[in-house]
Amino acid sequence: MTATPISDRLPSARREQIATRVIFLVVGIVMAGFAPLVPLAKLRLGLDEGALGLLLLCLGLGSILAMPITGILTARWGCRAVITVASLIMIGAFPFLAIADNWFAMAAAIAIFGASLGTVDVAMNIQAVMVERDSGRPMMSGFHGLFSLGGIAGAGGMSALLSFGGLSPLLAAIVVGLASLLLVALSFGGLLPYGDNGQQRSPLFVMPKGGVLLLGVLCLLTFLAEGSVLDWSAVFLTSVRDADIGLAGLGYAAFAVAMTGGRLAGDRIRLLLGERRVILLGGLIGALGFAVVLLVPSAHAGLVGYFLVGVGASNLVPVLFSAAGRTKDMSPGLAITAVSTLGYLGLLAGPALIGLVAHATTLPFAFVLLSAAMLAVAASFRVAR
Repeated sequence: MTATPISDRLPSARREQIATRVIFLVVGIVMAGFAPLVPLAKLRLGLDEGALGLLLLCLGLGSILAMPITGILTARWGCRAVITVASLIMIGAFPFLAIADNWFAMAAAIAIFGASLGTVDVAMNIQAVMVERDSGRPMMSGFHGLFSLGGIAGAGGMSALLSFGGLSPLLAAIVVGLASLLLVALSFGGLLPYGDNGQQRSPLFVMPKGGVLLLGVLCLLTFLAEGSVLDWSAVFLTSVRDADIGLAGLGYAAFAVAMTGGRLAGDRIRLLLGERRVILLGGLIGALGFAVVLLVPSAHAGLVGYFLVGVGASNLVPVLFSAAGRTKDMSPGLAITAVSTLGYLGLLAGPALIGLVAHATTLPFAFVLLSAAMLAVAASFRVAR
């Protein structure tokens, strides 16, 4: 007798749900696994901060260039083909980030890595919208929760392999890549062979309109806040609150823990409160968190504030993506593509924008704008059902 793989014995809907969670986990692992390689690249290539900043910009440029066409790719070839091929490119490029020996080679590797990462990100969210819709219950927060867990596992795993395992950067990247490749292979049978529920014809790119444009702007504001906490939380605590670097580093950790926990519980929260209340309360709690950081003159209070920002922001993007998948203004694939692209613009441009505002005024004033952005998201709660 021939043994039947476990995935083949699972009901179809269950298999698709598990596969979607696994792909979110993989993207979180690989994306966060890149973080410990950045300072090593700076040392290996002898870069100053300016050259390193330009290098990292290639990651965002690659993603932004690839994301707008992902909707049509999934419509024509299906989520399974797009996610699988882009994942193989992403995982294949990962070890080169550990060994590229000049700026241009590293820039090319990062751009390819960013383009494939952006493609997988959009395609997996298109799959997630269809799987959630077919299930008849909220699932998007849980999917994004697996991405957050993957981020913790990726950053922690790479750091452990480099610091405690004594592996070279190349070997550590290969280990993480092989583990990710195994997860992609296990998820293959549950990836959807179609996109947009079988829609085969759609234009290459459509400018977002109506409700989709509003959802994209809200996603941009939310990602702007998230990216600013990543890049500016420690700077604020050290420069404004005179915290030592060890304590300041806990600011993003508090945010990440709250974000992960909120997303893992998010589907139940959405069922309990409804999507409108999730957006309203999420925006208000996020704004309150920034207010605590700004108004309470204590570094420890700042940690509490960043935790509140994580709680508030945790389920905003999943709800906005779910809403984009239900819109009647555009096809689901193109809507998710548009919202994702606008969101990533906020994630990439937000920290730089905060830096420019801080330079022109003060860093606390820039954080006032972040609080206002969260209030704007809260005020838009009627976009959800």
